[in-house]
Amino acid sequence: MLNIRINKTANPKEKYKPGDKLGFGKIFTDHMFVMNYTEGKGWHDARIEEYAPISLDPSAMVFHYGQTMFEGMKAYRGEDGKVYLFRPDMNAKRANDSNKRLCIPEIPEEDFVQAVKAVVDVDKEWIPTGEGESLYIRPFVIATDEFLGVAPSKTYLFIIILSPSGAYYASGLAPVGIWIEDEYVRAVKGGIGFAKTGGNYAASLKAQVKAHDDGYSQVLWLDGVERKYIEEVGAMNIFFKINGKIVTPMINGSILPGITRNSVIKMCQHLGFEVEERRISVDELVAAAKDGSLEEVFGTGTAAVISPVGKLRYCDDVMVIGDGNIGEVSQKLYDTLTGIQWGKLDDPFGWRVEV
Repeated sequence: MLNIRINKTANPKEKYKPGDKLGFGKIFTDHMFVMNYTEGKGWHDARIEEYAPISLDPSAMVFHYGQTMFEGMKAYRGEDGKVYLFRPDMNAKRANDSNKRLCIPEIPEEDFVQAVKAVVDVDKEWIPTGEGESLYIRPFVIATDEFLGVAPSKTYLFIIILSPSGAYYASGLAPVGIWIEDEYVRAVKGGIGFAKTGGNYAASLKAQVKAHDDGYSQVLWLDGVERKYIEEVGAMNIFFKINGKIVTPMINGSILPGITRNSVIKMCQHLGFEVEERRISVDELVAAAKDGSLEEVFGTGTAAVISPVGKLRYCDDVMVIGDGNIGEVSQKLYDTLTGIQWGKLDDPFGWRVEV
């Protein structure tokens, strides 16, 4: 168990006002959690201190070799006034899966969860209570050795920052357009596609800009070898309802094992849907759209929760899904998942964790 030192700021920020448009990831709370790692000493000096810039040497290895991990999770103010997290143990486990791949020292899962709870508790007055609003939590690790050489760092910082946020998409639950990328690839099996690390997202930017310029919200990636199998969207995992079945690409080492993805699979099964985790080709998807068997498409992720998709573009094919509104299954999943997260519904899975 961590011995966390708490140094509260003497100069708290002016908080947002109820009804303010929060956006996503633009506002930050008064405090952050910080912990150091030193080779031979392990993780040490756990503390909560004022949110402030951090000082790093220009030779810090994170700047040059990209050794960094991050996670994304949320805290919610329940209708009962209590503060809840959603499956934080899964974030702790996934963080260590990323750490292992990136040669970053693992953080004991109980310490990770304790740190998240502690800093959220200190800044709990920042948790917004408007419809669809939450406190976004960003834990991350950076390599800090002052050394120009390709090798694992011997020192690291583990930091957790908090951001009161509204909906990830300004359009809320309005269906978005997705660009299926046919030129660039993001990741391959055996690489780091499954890890939450900055390089994966840097690799996605070129296609993201191209998609935005053509009016699409996100990029849907194909596999990096055959360029034909659906993988994931830049910020989400992807699901399809085809002939009544819920179909999603299987975890294969090149896509992120999303916590919302896992939750949606379990929830669909609980609701009586048949779920298939398998390879699905873009040709199958185009054919299903043309013959009408592609009934719904939606993305899943911590930030967006459920993001209905109203249009898919692949090469010269533009596929319109549904009638332009959120699909019945997408709406049911959103209502059920957020209902559990905000404490509005019973939690038959034991996913909601009180801070």
